[in-house]
Amino acid sequence: MTLPSLADLVLRGRCIVDDEVSLVEVSACDGVIVSVEAWDGAREAAPDAARVVELAADEVLLPGLVDTHVHVNEPGRTEWEGFHSATRAAAAGGVTTILDMPLNSIPPTIDVEALEVKRQATVGKRHTDVGFWGGAVPSSLGTFRQLHEAGAYGFKCFLADSGVEEFPALDTDQLDEALAEVASFGGLLIVHAEDARVIDHAPRSSGPRYADFLASRPPAAEDTAIDTVLELAAKHGARVHILHLSSGGAVESIRGAKRDGVKVSVESCPHYLTVAADEIGDGQTQFKCCPPIRDAANRDLLWQGLADGVIDCIVSDHSPSTPDLKLLDTGDFGGAWGGISSVQLGLSLIWTEARTRGHDLTRVARWMASRPAEIAEVLAKGRVAVGYAADFAVFAPDDTFVVDADKLHHKNAITAYAGRTLSGVVRQTWLRGQLVHAAPGKGPAAPDGRVVIPSPSGRLLSRGEA
Repeated sequence: MTLPSLADLVLRGRCIVDDEVSLVEVSACDGVIVSVEAWDGAREAAPDAARVVELAADEVLLPGLVDTHVHVNEPGRTEWEGFHSATRAAAAGGVTTILDMPLNSIPPTIDVEALEVKRQATVGKRHTDVGFWGGAVPSSLGTFRQLHEAGAYGFKCFLADSGVEEFPALDTDQLDEALAEVASFGGLLIVHAEDARVIDHAPRSSGPRYADFLASRPPAAEDTAIDTVLELAAKHGARVHILHLSSGGAVESIRGAKRDGVKVSVESCPHYLTVAADEIGDGQTQFKCCPPIRDAANRDLLWQGLADGVIDCIVSDHSPSTPDLKLLDTGDFGGAWGGISSVQLGLSLIWTEARTRGHDLTRVARWMASRPAEIAEVLAKGRVAVGYAADFAVFAPDDTFVVDADKLHHKNAITAYAGRTLSGVVRQTWLRGQLVHAAPGKGPAAPDGRVVIPSPSGRLLSRGEA
């Protein structure tokens, strides 16, 4: 084998390439993969400038994960999280690129000026690459193209109360207008699909009973909203993405829409795929999220949707807060902040459950790396292939650990998964050829991530200075 003379990093071992686990040698130069070749296990010399990493027998090289649903909350609510802690946690979980959601920061990312504020807030704090979603709120209608050209990957809207007053929901007429607008330039609308009218007619949630909270966000709220989104997306020929699907009952509607050519993609999240309602005790508000975690039969429907390809990908919906906002002292589901912190744990959570359901690691990598990158059009990310970023997670699938909230890199030591034994340990994470995490340490590299932006040219674009 002849190694590329320009390689500055060579990794050898089992690797997920083109949906298969193969024994390969991956060479990179200046943060980009320059060759992927079969390897026979021989310890051949590498170019003088190259660093050679040979994986252990129990390790597999995965493409760096792409988590397109992360609430970083900086600026404005940095006590909840922030780019330093969020990206450090992401890197520890094998994630090399995150897309930050436009709400929970102040200002929300609903115009070009706010996008620049957000971009500047990341400087010196990026342990991963970072991109941004824009916001679709009533006041930003008509401005999407401008925000997209400034670097937003797409536009998020709510169809029910977002939980923060500075990010109001769209009504049906405004959703129709938003979809027509994104269709005009091939943009992407991403939707928190719960119908406000159904929620308004549901019982109110107050107190510690999880069953009461579950009744306040019925599956019909999701199912109705998704049907509306699919109908309007078909009307305009618009690209639309359903966020954090929790209702298994919506899978068949989505399946039919895809069959009919609607340009829809769908994500679900670790909490919907690894937890069931009957496992949540009264007062355990660390499990509160919207839409809610439903029963085990519903969870099975979601896994079937993944297996069938109706659900495209798995992302974290990392939505942290300070512990006091979870009202752990009273356990009041009605008043507690809704959100689960999991950006560091997603790969291990999903692998632990997936393997028991007969799914192999290649499918997990597709759900968590290549498909999120494809859907959001995060270029040159999510695969181990020539021309792609040299982003990798060195993963030990049979190693185990017990989740300890105090050892996570999230700013606030609260997680719904405390005490769980999980399979799969991320031992190293590489970002554009640089080691940014090495277990069990804090990460050997200073923050060196970049801001990534959409590009119609098909090239990997970044803004390293901002």
